[in-house]
Amino acid sequence: MAPQAVYIHIPFCTNKCHYCDFTAYVVKGQPVDDYLSALEREMERTVEQHPPREIRSVFIGGGTPTVLSPRQMERLCVAIRRYFPRWATDMEFTVEANPGTTEPEKLTAMRECGVNRISFGAQTFRDDLLRRIGRIHTAEDVFRSVEQARHAGFDNLSLDLIFGLPGQTLADMEETLRTAISLRPDHISTYSLKVEEGTLFYTLYQRGELPLPPEEEEVEMYQLTRRILGEVGLNQYEISNFAHPGKESRHNLTYWRHEEFYGLGAGAHGYVGGVRHANVRGIREYIEKTRRGFPTEEVHHVSRAEAMENFMIFGLRVLSGVEESEFERRFGLPLDRVFGSVLAALQQKGLLEIESGRVRLTEQGLLFGNEVFAAFLGEAENTSID
Repeated sequence: MAPQAVYIHIPFCTNKCHYCDFTAYVVKGQPVDDYLSALEREMERTVEQHPPREIRSVFIGGGTPTVLSPRQMERLCVAIRRYFPRWATDMEFTVEANPGTTEPEKLTAMRECGVNRISFGAQTFRDDLLRRIGRIHTAEDVFRSVEQARHAGFDNLSLDLIFGLPGQTLADMEETLRTAISLRPDHISTYSLKVEEGTLFYTLYQRGELPLPPEEEEVEMYQLTRRILGEVGLNQYEISNFAHPGKESRHNLTYWRHEEFYGLGAGAHGYVGGVRHANVRGIREYIEKTRRGFPTEEVHHVSRAEAMENFMIFGLRVLSGVEESEFERRFGLPLDRVFGSVLAALQQKGLLEIESGRVRLTEQGLLFGNEVFAAFLGEAENTSID
C-alpha cells in the first residue's frame, strides 16, 4: 500500500551551524523559486508512479523551511495539497523552524495552509553557547517566536534541545530544561551532540580545540533530562523524545515503526514499495534532474531479512517496544524464530525485557541502545526465514 506520510526537504538556511552535516545551504543567492518548481515536478512524477492514499502526516524539514517567504511557503503548501489531496481529519502537518524566522505574516500563511505543528530548533538558552555552535538566534528569539506561534493559533509546539555542547555543564542543562518547560511546549526532543565529519566542529575536534563534556557527564545530562521532563508530564516515548499524552510526533513514529514514506527534495530519503532512495544533494543538480526525470542518486531494494532487522532496530527506539504479534503479522514468522538467540543474549545482559508479548529496552538498555541495535544487524540474513 502507498505511504501515509510525506517528508519535504527545504535545504536553505540563514547560515550553516558548526555541527550540521545535513543537506543545507545558506539561502542568500540561491534559486529558491526554481527549487520549489523542481519540488512540484518531483511530486508530480512521484504520485504518478505511486498514487497516494489518505495522508496522516506531512513534515517539512531542513535546513530551515521558515527562511521561505510567506508567498513561497503558501506556494509549497498548496502544491503539497494538490499532489497529496486526501488528508486524514486529524492529520499532523509539521514545519521545522528556526527561532526568529517566523514573523506573524508567515505564521498566518502556514496556519491557513493547514500547518498545525511547529518544531523550533532552540538547542540551548545560553546566548554564548548559541554563538559558539553557530546559531544566529538568541534565547529572546525563542521566547518571542513561541509567543507569536501561540498567538497565531498553533497548539502543538515542539522544541529541539542539544546536550553535550562544548563548555556546557550539568547546571547549564538543568537551566535549559527549566527554561524550556516555562514555555509550555507540547513536545521536546533532546539530542546528544554528534561531531560529524565535514563540519567545523569536526575540524576543531581533530585539532583538540573542542572542549566537550566528559562522556559520564553527558550520561548525567541525559538522565537529568528524563527526570525533569517526566516530573512535568512530558513523558518519554522514544530514546530522545518526550511529549504530553497525545502529542507524540506521528511523523517520526512512521520511521520508528518502519513504515513507508514519501521523501522529496534535494538530499531527501524516501521509502516506497520496499525501495529506499536518496536524492542528489546539490541544489542546481536537483533542479536539472527533475526536468528530465527523478532526481535520485541512490536506490536500495530492502530485502525481507533487512526489513525484519530494521523493524527491530527502529521499533526498539520507542519505549513501548515492539509487539511479537505485529512482527509475525508483517513477516509471517514468530519473532523468536528469527531473533531468538539475539533476544536471549540481550536479556542476559540486562538490556532487553520481554513481557506480555512485547519486547522493550530496559533502563540499562536505554543507555546502551547502540549495542542493542547492532546486535540485530545481519542476524536475519543468517537465519533460515523461508
